[in-house]
Amino acid sequence: MKIISYNVNGIRAALKKGFDEWLSENDFDIVCLQETKAMKEQVDTEIFTNLGYQQAWFSAEKKGYSGVAIFSKITPDQIVEGCGIEKYDREGRIIRADFGDWTLLNCYFPSGTSGTERQDFKMEYLADFYSWVEELKKERPNLIVVGDYNVAHTEMDIHNPKSNKNTSGFLPEEREWMTKWFESGFVDAFRCLNPEQVQYSWWSYRAGARAKNKGWRIDYQSVSTSLKEKIKASQQLTEVKHSDHCPVLLDIDL
Repeated sequence: MKIISYNVNGIRAALKKGFDEWLSENDFDIVCLQETKAMKEQVDTEIFTNLGYQQAWFSAEKKGYSGVAIFSKITPDQIVEGCGIEKYDREGRIIRADFGDWTLLNCYFPSGTSGTERQDFKMEYLADFYSWVEELKKERPNLIVVGDYNVAHTEMDIHNPKSNKNTSGFLPEEREWMTKWFESGFVDAFRCLNPEQVQYSWWSYRAGARAKNKGWRIDYQSVSTSLKEKIKASQQLTEVKHSDHCPVLLDIDL
């Protein structure tokens, strides 16, 4: 099963750059999008229906902001919008799909780059998300949690760790949360298979960062340790360019 996670930085903008053509040229089972920046009715969704995808959208209340969606060629048993915490659900950050005995969470974690208030909000989200998933595990222990985590975990996951040590997305407390997260019963699918490989999933639009490959790996696929042996591949598809992120592929035998 091939699962794509992709922060498209606006699905309407990505479509203008050929996102739908790229999807049509590939046979992905499930596509998880973050930062759709659109209500479902603002997008020609027939494009995706014609490619065989069933769609579940969870958009932010604020227009042109945040939002997540799951496109699937496999019919889910259940779709759940949000995590039940209003301040996060208003921003359209989490959508859940259950398939048989496993569950997929597609998540867009907050960014803290706009200032102290949003950084505080991000840290609250990390704490609350961790607690929420701990409860969810009791009901649905086989989890795959994909999306834009907005945190680079280790020095291997960022092009210049020394100059970014005080930058949101690479702060010690954020990285400590990621370590705690992966110690709580998840594996980082990419690192599990590629312990020494350096790949990034996001590049600033400034100063030709992508051409110079000065990036960050902030898009993750967390897989429950119970599913670890089923992981076949995990890669950043760095040549695909519809966004400031690239898609991340997880191939898993479910």
